[in-house]
Amino acid sequence: MSPPTTARQFRILEPGRGALVSVPLERPGPDQVLVRALYSGVSRGTESLVFHGRVPASQREAMRAPFQQGDFPGPVAYGYISVGEVVDGPPGLAGRTVFCLHPHQDYYVVPADAVTPLPDGIPPERAVLAAGMETALNAVWDGLPGPGDTVTVIGAGVIGHLIAWLCRDLPGARVTLVDPVAAREDSARRLGVAFATAAPEAPADRVFHASGTAAGLASALACAGVEARVVELSWYGDEPVAAPLGEAFHSRRLQLRSSQVGRVPPDRQPRWDTARRLRLALSLLADPALDALISGESTFGELPARMPALAAAPDGILCHRIRYR
Repeated sequence: MSPPTTARQFRILEPGRGALVSVPLERPGPDQVLVRALYSGVSRGTESLVFHGRVPASQREAMRAPFQQGDFPGPVAYGYISVGEVVDGPPGLAGRTVFCLHPHQDYYVVPADAVTPLPDGIPPERAVLAAGMETALNAVWDGLPGPGDTVTVIGAGVIGHLIAWLCRDLPGARVTLVDPVAAREDSARRLGVAFATAAPEAPADRVFHASGTAAGLASALACAGVEARVVELSWYGDEPVAAPLGEAFHSRRLQLRSSQVGRVPPDRQPRWDTARRLRLALSLLADPALDALISGESTFGELPARMPALAAAPDGILCHRIRYR
């Protein structure tokens, strides 16, 4: 079978409207791989903002994905969750199933060091959670929860679930995942995580906020104990957010710390890079319970019609998986 010369790519043509377009596909060079996509995942938070054209002009360069094509607000091909099979590449990679930070596209050519082989036993269907796991890992490193801590996670999306799952086995820790959508209790229970629709009254030692709402941020600050650290993962795009820094914020001497996956925390940078972090994230996906975070699946051909609903962030969606075969 001769290698393909074109690929199908999902491209946001303008805010709120996307389509599958044909793009030329180069032949891979000696240090490149040709990947046939098997699955990709839709990141509800960031991709929703990109789809609706809500990336602020000041952040357009910082928010570029590794293999993004085009510019914000569009036309642009954006995404960073792709799992595929290497159909042509250097020895040791050909035939391997790999993860790549690539937009939604059925075939693509990238440098060989841009793909990470899946560890043995990690199914490609579950590997679409790798980017979320990386973000959650980075947040836990930023938050530094410890044994015995009371840990509250506000926002039960994929990232919130994964943070709570990472913290649940800290010896003596009390971890609660909080979301006003009561239906999220089922996925939390499947991950072995305590769930509540409102933050516990007990002051928390560490709080992680991942709801993407001003109300969630207010709740995160309100439930933090004296000298506690609140880690903010939500990215609001161009939406102004009222942060309640009055009341007891100063008297409790709270720490409000941002966490963003683009950088490894400074104390780890001498030993860790993003490649090592991604390998760890993939290895952590061995637990079948994590399949609870895959809330739906559709074909690549359906993506233009499905994306508006996915970007509207309905309550029932966690990680939506796109199938290419």
